Amino acid sequence: MEITDWGLIDYHEAWRLQRELVETIVHSGGLDTLVLCEHPPVITLGRTTQKGSVLADRGSLHARHIDVVEIDRGGEATVHSPGQLVGYPIFNLNRHNPDLHWFLRTVEQCVIDALAHYGVSGGRVDGLTGVWVGNTRKICAIGLHCSRWVTSHGFALNVNNDLAMFDMIVPCGIQDRGVTSLVLETGSQIDLADVKEQVVSAFRNHFQKNT
Repeated sequence: MEITDWGLIDYHEAWRLQRELVETIVHSGGLDTLVLCEHPPVITLGRTTQKGSVLADRGSLHARHIDVVEIDRGGEATVHSPGQLVGYPIFNLNRHNPDLHWFLRTVEQCVIDALAHYGVSGGRVDGLTGVWVGNTRKICAIGLHCSRWVTSHGFALNVNNDLAMFDMIVPCGIQDRGVTSLVLETGSQIDLADVKEQVVSAFRNHFQKNT
């Protein structure tokens, strides 16, 4: 498994590079790649996004240079902004387990393991994707795409990003639960580089042993 850090990268450019990685794996047998990055402020809408999920006026979003991008991942609306760790596991599931449900649950477990390093107890909520704290506060959104058993898109873990951006949308189509971040849950400043290390360690633990 290769680890690639794109740093702070425009969302459209990251999506283009993901598609290139997918094609490389499909046609040339390239290595599974875990991409880590951050994005400038952007709202993305997954395939099942319901009408009315974007609450902010499009004109005000344009004035703030916040794009609204319809994409091919699962799930509904979410936001990305600096301080949020975004991970794109571009994996060939034929090398692991060709089961998208298994893959989703394993990605969730990787995030749960990383959070445990900081004393934060992450978990799952029945019927909902992502990682939650106390069943009521979402700390990590997950939305995937899979073509020819090669995955793309991935997870967005709130570390020290501006949670006020979530007021612009109905996060993941869920109106009765909130969002949180690692900084908010710990009450401490968290080094994003350290979080990356914890996430990489968890992915190696869960995926490299299966290759």
